[in-house]
Amino acid sequence: MQKNTVKIAMYLNYFVFAILLNSVGIVILKSQANYGVDELQASILEAFKDLPIAIVSFLIASFLPRIGYKKAMLIGLALVSVACINMYFGNSFGTAKILFATVGVSFALIKVSVYSLIGTITENQKEHNSLMSSIEGVFMIGIALAYFLFPVFNSDANPDSWLNVYWLLAGISIVSFVFLFFAKFENQAEIPGVNLVDDFAQMFKLFAQLLTIVFVISAFLFVMIEQGIMSWLPTFNSKVLHLPENISIMMASILAITLAVGRLLAGVITKKIDWIWVLSFCIVMAMLIVIFVLPKTVGLEVKEINSLSDIPLIGFAFPLVGLFIAPIYPLLNSVVLSALPKKMHSSMTGLIVVFSALGGTLGSRIIGYLFKNEGPENAFFYTLIPMSLLLVSFFILKKLTSKI
Repeated sequence: MQKNTVKIAMYLNYFVFAILLNSVGIVILKSQANYGVDELQASILEAFKDLPIAIVSFLIASFLPRIGYKKAMLIGLALVSVACINMYFGNSFGTAKILFATVGVSFALIKVSVYSLIGTITENQKEHNSLMSSIEGVFMIGIALAYFLFPVFNSDANPDSWLNVYWLLAGISIVSFVFLFFAKFENQAEIPGVNLVDDFAQMFKLFAQLLTIVFVISAFLFVMIEQGIMSWLPTFNSKVLHLPENISIMMASILAITLAVGRLLAGVITKKIDWIWVLSFCIVMAMLIVIFVLPKTVGLEVKEINSLSDIPLIGFAFPLVGLFIAPIYPLLNSVVLSALPKKMHSSMTGLIVVFSALGGTLGSRIIGYLFKNEGPENAFFYTLIPMSLLLVSFFILKKLTSKI
């Protein structure tokens, strides 16, 4: 196997999908401005992205090894390349739905394949950890870059100019396709596909455990918070802070950056401090930001804004919530998976994907509903409800896992 070529393809895959997956907030904002939809209608884009990820990630476990990881990745890249070009020519809310549905399906193929292939091109555990970390790092870079990339193509003079970004994204996808197509894989025995009936049976067995029930509710609540804020922050910046559209989008990158920093710091801190105290501190700090910082942001009297430097410091404060919510999801996954037998990890991973996708979809829908009916200045205050429930769930999980 040409390892370097495969690695480059992996990096390109995750990079382009990070931009596409996390551009949903930007497209929500553009859909309201260009396609005449309201906040609640625009929020459906989250469902078109997340539900295909959940469904396909679960179903492909039974046949993906049979068709081969390379073919699966090529299919995903081909689909998303066509979807990007179609978005440019379609230029409608319906086309945006098709785009995100295609991205969801393609990312499911890419993610399962990449995670499986990492083990085939690394020699030991250290190499595996290093490659996995670097790939996830590239993903976070792509998330942050999305908030700067789209404004580059945006123009007040031409409302359709932002669509040119999809030519670039299609180009990156095609380059990744070419790299992967010419990568020579060693002849290796594929693992037989898992029986779909057995998958369901394993998941039902997991649902019989209180630990699983509390965990999936916790994962659901967290993703509801994270995706709700991430998807609607550009709209919040535009409608509440009255920032120009490009600056509204770039300001949202602060959240992506703080999420990356928060996860890196948590990895160091949890080596010395028990996870329950790390997560409890994080969720309490996030709640305090919503209670004390958000009202000052909402009440901010914004003068003429032409660049990021014109924004008062308090305007940058609310996105710092990402620093504190970032560690929650990976630590919850680690705690619960560590408490289960390894043979149950596959089934639990399936549940994680499904409930994460459902949480992201519902979170965006709820925030969209609140933006429309309670006002954009009040919508984020409602995140205090799932945050409070999460705090309670941490201590329940601690008690349950300490018994195992």
